[in-house]
Amino acid sequence: MRGVVVLCGLAAVLWFVMFSPITAGHVPFWPIMTACALLLAAAGSCVDPVGMWRVFGVRWWHVPVGILAAAVLYVVFWVGHSLSVWLFAFADDQVRAVYARRPDTSGWGLAALLVCIGSCEEIFWRGFVQRRLAQRWGPCVGLTAATAVYALVHIWSGNLMLLAAAGICGLFWGAMLMRFGSVWPGLVSHALWDVMIFVLWPLG
Repeated sequence: MRGVVVLCGLAAVLWFVMFSPITAGHVPFWPIMTACALLLAAAGSCVDPVGMWRVFGVRWWHVPVGILAAAVLYVVFWVGHSLSVWLFAFADDQVRAVYARRPDTSGWGLAALLVCIGSCEEIFWRGFVQRRLAQRWGPCVGLTAATAVYALVHIWSGNLMLLAAAGICGLFWGAMLMRFGSVWPGLVSHALWDVMIFVLWPLG
């Protein structure tokens, strides 16, 4: 449990550097984000290699399930974006602020970074954090606690839309881990959804 606390604390510090208005303008966001995701995934795997191995069981149907889940989540966000812009005056500006972080690089270059980041985040947040919390407190509490931490590390941005998006995604992918017992469906979904939402069909 100490490893979970330490690495979640490290994640909070790293996300502060990336998202806080105090520091965000002074660091290259995408290289730092990629490095942080890789670091956390590697650290979680080193802390509990045997446990991590157990959630890496793969079946052929994990890929189509992940693809379908990415499509479903994209539709959820498309509907949610339309409703939030209609309901809240601040929503459109905050969504545009998220997209303002896109680098001046090719779509394929950004897509490659997103696949790496999304995959590593699933390995750390679901494969390590959620699994360890579920072992201690049960699957439902583990899912809730891991989702809360995953969302709250984004609080440094001061962007309510980003915070809500992280909470929804964390709950969605966490439920996939709880349902299938493997990180692969959520990993495929996360990586593909990132590419859909940021490169193929952006919402802002």
